[in-house]
Amino acid sequence: MGQTLTEKILDDHLVEGELETGEEIGIEIDQVLTQDTTGTLVWLQFEALGLDEVQTELAAQYCDHQTYQFDFKNTDDHRFLRSAAGTFGAYFSRPGNGICHNVHKENFAAPGKTLLGSDSHTPTPGGLGQLAIGSGGLDVAVAMGGGPYYIEMPEVVNVRLEGELPEWATAKDVILEMLRRLSVKGGVGKIFEYTGPGVESLSVPERTTITNMGTELGATSSVFPTDEKTEDYLARQGREDEYVEIGPDEDAEYDDQITIDLSDLEPLISEPSMPDNVVPVREVEGVDVDQVIIGSCTNGGYEDILPSAKMLEGRSIQPDTEMIVAPGSKKASEMLAREGWTAEMMAAGVNYSEATCGACIGIGHVPGSDSVSLRTFNRNFEGRSGIEDDNVYLCSPEVATAAAIKGEIVDPRNLADELGDLEDPGFELPDEYAGAENDIITPDDPVDDELVKGPNIGDVPLKDPLGADIGGPALLKMDDNITTDHIIPATQDILMYRSNIPKLSEFTLSRVDEDFAQRALDSDGGFLVAGENYGQGSSREHAALCPMFLGVEGVLAQSFARIHKANLFNFGIVPLEIDADDYEQIEQGDDIEIVDDVADAVRSGQEEFTVRVNDDWELTAALDASERERRILADGGKLTHTKKQAESSGSDAPADD
Repeated sequence: MGQTLTEKILDDHLVEGELETGEEIGIEIDQVLTQDTTGTLVWLQFEALGLDEVQTELAAQYCDHQTYQFDFKNTDDHRFLRSAAGTFGAYFSRPGNGICHNVHKENFAAPGKTLLGSDSHTPTPGGLGQLAIGSGGLDVAVAMGGGPYYIEMPEVVNVRLEGELPEWATAKDVILEMLRRLSVKGGVGKIFEYTGPGVESLSVPERTTITNMGTELGATSSVFPTDEKTEDYLARQGREDEYVEIGPDEDAEYDDQITIDLSDLEPLISEPSMPDNVVPVREVEGVDVDQVIIGSCTNGGYEDILPSAKMLEGRSIQPDTEMIVAPGSKKASEMLAREGWTAEMMAAGVNYSEATCGACIGIGHVPGSDSVSLRTFNRNFEGRSGIEDDNVYLCSPEVATAAAIKGEIVDPRNLADELGDLEDPGFELPDEYAGAENDIITPDDPVDDELVKGPNIGDVPLKDPLGADIGGPALLKMDDNITTDHIIPATQDILMYRSNIPKLSEFTLSRVDEDFAQRALDSDGGFLVAGENYGQGSSREHAALCPMFLGVEGVLAQSFARIHKANLFNFGIVPLEIDADDYEQIEQGDDIEIVDDVADAVRSGQEEFTVRVNDDWELTAALDASERERRILADGGKLTHTKKQAESSGSDAPADD
């Protein structure tokens, strides 16, 4: 039996386990990346592990979230990150150089390699045949030190693409169609592998739009085979020597298959406030639009902005509609400027922003109250834009630009008919990706060779080993699809404390209940209760670390998002699954106690736990964990566990087994 592309890459990097769906495997990591909201903890944890040099082929530190440097805390963090990269041997991308996924795609992503990143949209380079996975920062720190990365072998789903995109339909509509069909939970435990004749019609940047937003499906990763389009893209980047031909065998077997005929697609849009709330644009025409933003790591490349510029040539946006371009990289901005397209867009009334994650996480360009914002981003979770009760739609650059021209949501096909001289701008690659290279500091020429820590940078808190008795109140009961943005908001006034866990923890779950943090501290232990898909969204490990710091012992949820569940293990919080009936019966404030000897049960492999509520009734909760995850949990988290393993083995590299 032949292998899928996913299996080939995993097999080539396999250090432990077998490629059987649901079985835990350990893989070697070639490249790692991290960004400024997660990177400070990554390097503090790397330091705490006693390591002195990066062991992966390549490590890259990007500054893309808090680039505006609102006060010394942001600037000190960036200085620390630069010093960590210089001290331990990583590339450092300076603030303003661009979003990690875009800059990594331009400079480092390579077919057949593995990439682990402390950002949930790390799978972006899957569009050029790299198996890229998002994870918590502690997993990145261990991998960067030479340890394997462990994961349950996902199902591999074949997404067969047929036909070609018609006019005004884009790669963004492909992934929106996937979300329309599968929902934000439809990819949990899966890798989507794109095949079929339709693949050949898509350029690498179009493919990376699809793999980037596969994260919104809950997928472990998404990946395309390589071909002439891949080789051509790398050549335009000046990296043709990194091309490797890789794809599935003809007789490869998949766990499932989805077929999409590209020629059937039309412009789609995600309505507020979940990425899977997808409908055809024509069904929501006429909604007044106050703000339009082109950009982000999904649609912020040169190739994404150029169609918008062409549509605006000789035109003006509506006076009551604000339009901003937030490029994915500084190089994209430079190329557009040198070709005159930046001036063309400015003449149409467009404002240009720094190349940053910014508006996507509610830092800058926050929408006005009671307004509508159309964005080419990947997430529209309620409140993520920086204002509660927002109305954020997700769409392609073409749909967004059409709205700016019209002042309301409009199918660009209908706008073209109305204007008479508006043509589909198509998708065009530059002859070469030429731009300044001085914003990336290499490991061979570092600015710093020792760590520089400002007063806002603290130590990584540790949890005691798991005890026999765990009990406490149900501190908070939550609905389905609670995101990591709910747990630790990403706005600048909060994330500036990402290196100061005692301060950051004060904001834990404040978007759900502003009194939660103090109540948790006063309770000396307790549980969180949640519905399905708890912890979806960003990979930020702070969403597990801060509850741990506040004394949370366990989470009772109907289901967990993959990365967040791993982060709960990494910080010693017990993730237990409960059924819908028991979830409905538990009330906030109920007294909860795990009847079993928890430490012994976790270590021994016990899968079902008896949970007593108010000394009145009992339920059965399940712990789905590998032997390795159980050891991590019992030791109080991955940092303590990994140091313990390294000490017992006498090795400098983290064993993590």
